[in-house]
Amino acid sequence: MVDKEKPKSFYPSTLEGDVDFETGSLTREEIEAILNALPVDISFVDTEDTVRYFNKAEGRVFPRTKAVIGRKVQQCHPPKSVHIVNQVLDDLKKGRRKSAGFWIDMNQRKVYIQYFPVRNQEGEYIGCIEVTQDITDIQKIKGERRLLNEVQHI
Repeated sequence: MVDKEKPKSFYPSTLEGDVDFETGSLTREEIEAILNALPVDISFVDTEDTVRYFNKAEGRVFPRTKAVIGRKVQQCHPPKSVHIVNQVLDDLKKGRRKSAGFWIDMNQRKVYIQYFPVRNQEGEYIGCIEVTQDITDIQKIKGERRLLNEVQHI
């Protein structure tokens, strides 16, 4: 009988405290560094509409302080838009939307704000992620770039 080696598609955790995922494992430090390296603002709001997390991406569009943690998300938006926040959250919770997107002009920049429901393996709503990105430079992209150009020609 020949022993078949387990496929190497899963990198098993080797350190105590690693978080195992279906597709690999990461340390807490790696998870936080990855989330902070993304060029987007990320905020997580739980089932009770309470802000539980935000990343510390360089150059955040909407700067946050730790004081926001534990606050109702409605308190983090201008009063004139709270009814929209509530409608989006209700639609995401009830499955009427798979996402919601808005874009605004702010300080001569175009800002794209998206909301996504977060569901567990059983499909139950466990929260919402808000992803905000400055898309001004993305909108200027023309043509193709298939290879990395080390020197920019102007």
